[in-house]
Order: sequence, then C-alpha cells, then structure tokens
Amino acid sequence: MGSETSIFGADDPFALTRAWLAEAEATEPNDPNAIALSTVDAEGMPNVRIVLLKGIEDDAFVFYTNYESAKAEEIAQSGKCAFVMHWKSLRRQVRVRGTVTREDGATADVYYASRPLASRHGAWASLQSRPLESRAELEARVADVAERFGDNPPRPDFWGGFRIRPTSFEFWADGAFRLHDREVWKPSGEEGRWTTLCLFP
Repeated sequence: MGSETSIFGADDPFALTRAWLAEAEATEPNDPNAIALSTVDAEGMPNVRIVLLKGIEDDAFVFYTNYESAKAEEIAQSGKCAFVMHWKSLRRQVRVRGTVTREDGATADVYYASRPLASRHGAWASLQSRPLESRAELEARVADVAERFGDNPPRPDFWGGFRIRPTSFEFWADGAFRLHDREVWKPSGEEGRWTTLCLFP
C-alpha cells in the first residue's frame, strides 16, 4: 500500500491506526480499542454507541455484536457506518466512514471461542436492544444458558462480526492554541493506494 506524502509520516492508514492504538494501549486507563460507532435508522435519525474494536485487518476493521440488535439492523439496512476512536491521553483521534459486511464464518467462531465463558453465555442470554423487565430476568436467562450449554456453548447464529471497509479516514492530533493537525485519506483509485489532504483545524 502507499499514499501521497502524509503529515504523520505514514503511507498506510491501517498501519497508522495500528501504531496509534498500540501507543494508546500503554496510556489509556480503559478500553483503548473503544470506538464510537454511528449508524442511521430507517427514518434517517443517527444513533451512536461505544463498541470494542476487535481487529484491524489490511483493508478493514472488525467488531462483534448481536445481529438482532438495533445497530446491526441499521447496518443491514444501509450497509454503511462511521466510527471515531478518541484517545484522551494521546490527544488524538481517528475517524472512519465505510461500507459494512458480515463476518459470520470461521473467524467469528474463533473469536467467540476466545471470549470468557460468562461472555459467551451472555451472548446467548441477551435479547440485545429489546425491553428488559428486571435484572433478575437477565440473570435467570444467563443461568438457563449455562445449564443448557455448560462450558462449551457454540456461537449463536444471531451473533457475529461486522467488517468495515473504509471509504475515508481522518486523522487528528492536538495542537497548541487549537491549531490541530487534520488529514483526510481517501482511495486514489489505484489498488491499495491512498491520497491525503490536510484540512484547516
């Protein structure tokens, strides 16, 4: 991969994101891989929530969720989403917009199996985004799942990943007196290459 000259000394936006995330892992107190994920509902109203990014591939970002959740239904409708990663300790952020496809094959199976057992039970028990009468109802559902599946629950067919393939990136780094560094990356039209454009802060 390559690009025109970047103010951040990078030639691959995925590699730059990985490098910034690696730095954040040493400084952020909690969840340096948290992203604020934005989707749009059928009426065009936006929704945003925090999810955990679980993979940065060569051409995509991956996270996992319940396919019957509000965010999954909105993604299925539009095929698009956006997210921002913000690291307060580094005073940096990365914004991404892109198209989305499911990751519900072997990669999702491997990730699901790597999760703590209680989280795997929780994936079965939670009717994500739907009304819950009480905490006791949720706990009872988790207990039922644990009794049903024991120590080896299979991945639910309603739970898996989404792969976000970016159509644009924006990298932002804090500057003195609000004179920040901002740079947009977009595909150049040549496979694996990107163009960069600086923006006023």
